Amino acid sequence: MEKYIKENANDVVFNLEYNSERQHLIIPEYGRHLQKLIDQAVVIPDREERNKIAKYIIQVMGSLNPHLRDVPDFQHKLWDQIFIMSDFKLDVDSPYPIPSREVLQLKPDPLAYPQNFPKYRYYGNNIKYMVDVANKWEEGEMKSALVKVIANHMKKSYLSWNKDTVKDDVIFEHLLEMSGGKINLTQSSEELLNTTDLMRTNKRVTNKISPGQPQQTNNKNQTNKNGKGKKPFQKNK
Repeated sequence: MEKYIKENANDVVFNLEYNSERQHLIIPEYGRHLQKLIDQAVVIPDREERNKIAKYIIQVMGSLNPHLRDVPDFQHKLWDQIFIMSDFKLDVDSPYPIPSREVLQLKPDPLAYPQNFPKYRYYGNNIKYMVDVANKWEEGEMKSALVKVIANHMKKSYLSWNKDTVKDDVIFEHLLEMSGGKINLTQSSEELLNTTDLMRTNKRVTNKISPGQPQQTNNKNQTNKNGKGKKPFQKNK
């Protein structure tokens, strides 16, 4: 029997692998062991053997999420990920279309954010959008109701960001300006909600007993019919 040879500590430390020296993981969630399996499958010369190994690797990847392993969409995702982790070098027969590097590296079109700079910013862009919609409606009860809702919301927004009180005439002037002169309430007798109703906050109801619910009392305060307090239970001597 060969005698055990003590290893040199310096040699052991020299052969250690540090993450900073290792190859970058493309999908770190699967770990380095699975990445090494895919790298080994890439260099297998026999195509039939590669297909067999790729299916085994897919099963291992699916075992991380067993509840989704047999879902068709999830299977498609796993096959896409195995090609991505192989840096698109794995040549196997996939049951799904093989993704390409060019498609994955495509950048989406920039999203066009609305660059609005309204004069009265405390009303917000939604109010301006509602005013534009109201301008397109025909005159009638529906439009009058919508205009009243818009004006009340404008007053609430004004009170939230500016002062504790505001006259309705100020709101009507702003509404006339924002609508391009199409919504004119300056000469109408319409009255908006008062400041108290708009700024009222809902208070939490505490210690409120609902109707029909018996009120709980402390045993120490319970009294009998004679007006005397109940005595604690005592055993017969």
